[in-house]
Amino acid sequence: MGWIDTAWPMVGATSLTLGIIYLLIWLRQRSQYGYLWFFVTAASVAVFSLFELRMMRAAAPDDYAVTLRWAHVPVFVLFLSIVGFIRLYFRTGRLWLGYAACGLRAVSLVLNFRTGVNINFEQVTAMTAVPAWGGESVHLPVGVPNPYAIVAQLSNLLLIAFVTEASIALWRRGDASARRRAAVVGGSMFLCLVAASALAILLNRGLVRIPTAVSVAFLGVVVAMAYELGWGVLAAAGLSARLRVSEDRLRESEHRLELAASAGELGLWEWSVAADEIWTTREGRALFGYDAHERVDLKRFLSSIHPDDRAAVEQDVRAALSKGGSDFEQDFRIVLPDGRLRWVSSRGRIDRDESGAATLMRGVTHDVTGRRQAEERFRTLVEAAPSAMLVVDTEGMITLANARAVTMFGYARQELLGRPVEMLIPGRVRSTHEAHRQAYREEWRPRAMGSGRELFAVRKDGTELPVEVGLNPMQTFEGRFVLASVVDVTERKRSELETARQRDEMAHLARVAMLGELSGSLAHELNQPLAAILSNAQAAQRFLAREPPELARVTEILADIVKSDKRAGEVITRLRSLLKKEEPQHRPLDMNELVQEVLALMRSDLLNRQIGVRTQLAPRLPAVSGDRVQLQQVLLNLLINGCDAMSGRVAQGDVIVRSESAAGRGVRISVSDNGGGIPPADLERIFEPFVTTKAQGLGLGLAVCRSIVRSHNGRLWAANNAGGGATLTVELPAADRLLPSI
Repeated sequence: MGWIDTAWPMVGATSLTLGIIYLLIWLRQRSQYGYLWFFVTAASVAVFSLFELRMMRAAAPDDYAVTLRWAHVPVFVLFLSIVGFIRLYFRTGRLWLGYAACGLRAVSLVLNFRTGVNINFEQVTAMTAVPAWGGESVHLPVGVPNPYAIVAQLSNLLLIAFVTEASIALWRRGDASARRRAAVVGGSMFLCLVAASALAILLNRGLVRIPTAVSVAFLGVVVAMAYELGWGVLAAAGLSARLRVSEDRLRESEHRLELAASAGELGLWEWSVAADEIWTTREGRALFGYDAHERVDLKRFLSSIHPDDRAAVEQDVRAALSKGGSDFEQDFRIVLPDGRLRWVSSRGRIDRDESGAATLMRGVTHDVTGRRQAEERFRTLVEAAPSAMLVVDTEGMITLANARAVTMFGYARQELLGRPVEMLIPGRVRSTHEAHRQAYREEWRPRAMGSGRELFAVRKDGTELPVEVGLNPMQTFEGRFVLASVVDVTERKRSELETARQRDEMAHLARVAMLGELSGSLAHELNQPLAAILSNAQAAQRFLAREPPELARVTEILADIVKSDKRAGEVITRLRSLLKKEEPQHRPLDMNELVQEVLALMRSDLLNRQIGVRTQLAPRLPAVSGDRVQLQQVLLNLLINGCDAMSGRVAQGDVIVRSESAAGRGVRISVSDNGGGIPPADLERIFEPFVTTKAQGLGLGLAVCRSIVRSHNGRLWAANNAGGGATLTVELPAADRLLPSI
């Protein structure tokens, strides 16, 4: 490894180390952006030194061309940092020259990647080894110059002009510190930029064959900048020492500084009661619109307050001054000289003499215009909401009510404000509402009120209305509140009742249609007991016609007639219940018993179809709450679908009806067949209206069944069996537990 491979990394490391030192200083003094720009300059020189070393060691033309192309990136950043540093540290310089230099350098950077192999060369044809000091050798390029290099050279000239003009302007200020900065920083930058620009032109034209050492030259600039910045750090340290010496003089203002530290950017003020003179900070004068040297007394202070608030403020000031009076505290509006309004919050503390008379009032004034505007926007949004909106504090008192709430509950707005929210709760549940409020304070989050229960509110005239209530907590500077959104759901409930009525109509029509399909089997069910009654009656006549009559046989026949009559009556009762149109009546039901009733009704149809039914009914199932007729309709439809799926098959097998306990304390009834199954794409579609897999049918049966099951807070779904066929399953909640509907 030669001395060049050691020297150039050391140049970069030195430059970067100096930059990091001043970056750390800037992190402690964020207002001194000159330190930040110095770090960027030093980092750019460090990065460029690595590119410069790689160029000197590049033996292949392509390697040199690519390295030089990317080396222009830190050069562009260097331009930006020099302009930023000069402008901030010198506080002079023509900005248009700096902007022009950076803009032209940005154009050259684009051309650097879009023309030739870089902005310097259109093509690098060869690399030549050139001897350097100490027996070292470096590689220099041979190639065709890029005509667009003139753009980069012009940007260099503009940067030199900017640095020169800024240095001359700084020198003309005349003080020793300014001239030192102009000579050390400006002079070193000027010399380095001129040398670097000239060397780039000569190397690009092939007029000289010497190693490039731009980063070494710029290290001198970095050192000069660091030296000059060191004077500023030392000056700040000296100022800090002088401030510590003056600490005793500032103790008199300790109370004012404590108020300022605790409240942030506040207007601090003092009112000497005897002299009637108000002192205030610069922020306080700006807050009230007072001139810098204007004398302010109580009269001037009161004149700046909005006329509507002036009397209340003056009254509070007089009350605070009186013996035994409390501190001054008031929010009010002030009118600025240009006519603008501003809300302020003012707090003052009274100093009294030995007799208790007020001698001095100290305080702070804070601009709360933004807060007041936010409150007004909130009130406007609440007022415009289509729902009734109530803001309630933690004690249950209504602090805000919008127009919709006034209309919904029939109270005037003033009748609602400051009153307990329980006045809107029906009397039968009012006693428990406070406990619910306390529970909500423990679980402070947005949620619906009374989830799973029907809620009612009461109007001023005593009438009740169904409502839904959403609760949203609010944390304000005044404490915790709850925003309650109350929606009148009377119309929706009416619509739901109408929808339920239409659903029941559809279910009834579906039952009638289904019984029409079973009419032949039902007729057979009735014909059997009627035929038995007729045969027994005729036999009884014959036994009675004999001499003597065979009364013992007649007694047996009469018993058979009664049995057959009861059987026919049961069939007719089941038919009447299925055909009868009435409101659903939910009662506790035994689902196993319901299955047996449906199988009895379908007995003849199953015999005609030559299909067997096997039952696997679990004992001791929990009761479900439902309408007997509607659930019979569901099971009947599922059995008919299972039989239809098995019709025409050679080996029909049996339909299997199972009952079991479901997870979550429910009951599950499934009907399985061994038919052809359901296409996977239709497992959900079969529950849509007018979708059917049968050659004959309207496609309403399963849609109505799912509607009925959902109205019972249950679920109905279909699945194909592993060995063929399909299973349709109904899951219903137990009578003491409702499952969520899907």
